[in-house]
Parts: sequence; structure tokens; C-alpha cells
Amino acid sequence: MPHKHPRTQHISPAYTGRLAMAPVPSLRLPDEAMEPGAAYRFIHDELMLDGSSRLNLATFVTTWMDPEAEKLMAETFDKNMIDKDEYPATAAIEARCVSMVADLFHAENLSDEDSSAACGVSTIGSSEAVMLGGLAMKWRWREKVGSGKDGWKGRTPNLVMGANVQVVWEKFCRYFDVEPRYLPMEKGRYVITPEQVLDAVDEDTIGVVAILGTTYTGELEPIAEICAALDQLAQDQGPDVPVHVDAASGGFVVPFLHPDLEWDFRLPRVVSINVSGHKYGLTYPGIGFVVWRSKEYLPEDLVFRVNYLGGDMPTFTLNFSRPGNQVVGQYYNFLRLGRAGYTQVMQCLSQTARWLGDELRDSEHFELITDGSAIPVVSFQLKGKPGYTEFDVSEGLRAFGWQVPAYTMPEGATDVVVLRVVVREGFSADLARALKEDMITVLGRLDKLKPSGAFNDLQPFAH
Repeated sequence: MPHKHPRTQHISPAYTGRLAMAPVPSLRLPDEAMEPGAAYRFIHDELMLDGSSRLNLATFVTTWMDPEAEKLMAETFDKNMIDKDEYPATAAIEARCVSMVADLFHAENLSDEDSSAACGVSTIGSSEAVMLGGLAMKWRWREKVGSGKDGWKGRTPNLVMGANVQVVWEKFCRYFDVEPRYLPMEKGRYVITPEQVLDAVDEDTIGVVAILGTTYTGELEPIAEICAALDQLAQDQGPDVPVHVDAASGGFVVPFLHPDLEWDFRLPRVVSINVSGHKYGLTYPGIGFVVWRSKEYLPEDLVFRVNYLGGDMPTFTLNFSRPGNQVVGQYYNFLRLGRAGYTQVMQCLSQTARWLGDELRDSEHFELITDGSAIPVVSFQLKGKPGYTEFDVSEGLRAFGWQVPAYTMPEGATDVVVLRVVVREGFSADLARALKEDMITVLGRLDKLKPSGAFNDLQPFAH
């Protein structure tokens, strides 16, 4: 009796069935359903076209966490952070995280027994945190000038900040009708100065933004000096202007690398601080925090109360529903590492960044702008006119998988082009050495080809 072949419908080939023969629509819902495994393969294969997140040296965002943290976060994807009555343990963890951040920044009136004494909230990254900090400053300005005939309704509030701020500050000003007063940079100086601040503030200034770790170079702005200048201005009967510190990049670095540097609530002029947990807080995106010096700096009008999820819940975030796993991941890091662990991590990252900075400085091709000693960020530019540009270097490194951004500096220094490497957890000393070797190879090729800025117009990296 002849052997019978199995029926063909029982064969389920991975790549010779539907996916290979009939492309799935990309701009409308497919007409038919597909098996989970097929849907997974389709999406997984397309995502292979992305660059490697671990080799993305443009981003400040965390790309590696402990497997145990990943497991905890996967277990809590389904918990809605806003539903504090249904998920009281997650709500308590959020309150503890806020309290730990506030304590790290030396906020007022904190105690070991009462985490609710901390005035702040977790957010979707620093973008939401910035919006909340800005709104609080605007509302306090409105309270100060009043709402009568000569009150705030006939005036235009303004916010003083460097041209080097992250774009979210521009968004805040546009969305909430605040005049942005950008302080220009200049070649060789990429942070704001106290003198610039004093020249820009007036009675309608809701606040001054100072950055702890700029995204352009990783530098720390002179926050204590800016606060001292504003203190003297107020003492001389000038406007009494608060300071908000944008510590998105440096808030989880400076307390451990430079614990004696005063930039936070130890300076009485600082009223609010935002920080990104998904940057050097070492947590996957997106988690951030905003904290205020004390409750008096968060106007009650910004707090809403709802009861339709069960229980009375105050909320003062822009986002409502969001997964609780981000806060859980941050809490894992806080417990897992503690102050000693964060200090060790930041010291290791700084050491790697400074090694890379030294190697670049000693080369014949580059001059450093920042060497990784402030926060683990190295920014540098080409020496002289080698016959190619920083954009050509960036494009050459892409062939090796590295994503090293090249970009122009902000207003006042737009003719300056910079390369930047962000050293994060997961970027080991071995990877730093590999980057250096690949950089040497790319530069050797460019020295021969001299493309003269062939990739200047590409500029794939946006601030």
C-alpha cells in the first residue's frame, strides 16, 4: 500500500504561508484575523529594521534593566496608575518614590513616617513634569499680581530660560500662553549666566529655568550663582522671581557624583524640580517626577478630585490613565540600588565617559567641549577643516551600528556643530573601546575620501 503524505492543511510553515504570499495592509485594518504566532512574526521581523537601542548613543533614555525588574514591570502592565482605590499598593509605591526623590533633593518638611508630606507626583517622563512645574509657577504669578483691573488678565507672563532648553519648554510656553525669553549661547559658552538672567527678568516673569545637565553638551548651569543674583535683585526691591530646575538628565547623577554641589532645595530660591526616572534613574520609559519645595508652591487650583473610580482621589497630572509598571520599575531600582548602588553606577559611567573623553582629546581629530565629568556625557567637535564634517562622522559610524548624533548648537552658536555620546548603564568599557576603534576606522576612511559635508543635509537627529 503506498505511503500517504500528511494533509497539506496540517502544515503550518512560518514564512511560506500568508505572510510571504499576501502582504498585510499597513494603513487599514486587515479583513481577516491571523494566528498569534503569525502576527508576532510579522511585527517582530519589521522591528528588526530598527537600530539597536544599546548602540544608540544619542538617547539619554534607559535601554537596559535587571531581568527581575523586567519581570515585575511585565506583571504590572495591566494596573492603571490613576486607580488608587483599586490598586492601593501601587499607589503607596508611587508615594514612596515621590518621597524618596523629594528627600534626595532636600525638600522641606519630610519625615520617615509620612510619605505624604512630600509634595510631588510621578509623571510620563519629564515632559509632563515640566508642564506641571510651569503651570504651578504661572498660577503663583497670577495669585501674586491679582485679578483686578490691573491684574494678570491685562498682562503677559514670561518665562526666562536658555536657548539650550529641551523643546518641551517651548511647547509649554506655546500651549499655555507664556512669552518665552530665550537667552542666547555663544561659541565656547553653552549655558546661561546670572548676568543674562538679571537682564531678562521683570515683574511679569513667572520663573527662571536652570538646567542640571543640558541635552546639548551635558553641562551643569550655574544654578547657585543664578539664585544668588536673583536673591540680591529681590533684596534691592526688584522682582522676586522663583527658579525651577530642569534636572531631567542630571537629577539622578549629581547627588551621587557631586553630593556637595548645591543646586536643589538647599537653595531657597528653587521652588520646583523635574527629573527623568527613565534617564539616569535607570528605568525603562516613560517615568518622571516633579517635586515642589513644599505644598505652598503647588496652587490648590491645579489639583482636581474625582470619585468615579471609587474613593476620593486628588489628581494634578495632565495624563490620566497610565500603567503602574513604570513606577514599580523605578521603585525596584530605588530598593535594589539604594544610595550606595546609584553612587557606584554613576561613578562607573563617569569613569567610562572620562576615558572616552581622554581618548578623543588625545586624538588628532577632535577637541572636547565636555569630558563626562559633570554627568556621563561627552560632547566634541572636529579640529580645523579636515575635509569632512561632524555629520559625515555620524553617518560613517552608522555603518557599524553606532548612533552618534551630530547637530548644530542653539541660538547664538548655530555655526557650531557637535557630536555627542551619552554613556548609560549597559554601555560598558568594552563597548567604549569598540566605539573608539570603529571611530578610528571611520576617520581613516574620511581622511581618504574627504566628502566635504556630503551628509550635512541629512541631519537625522533632532533635539
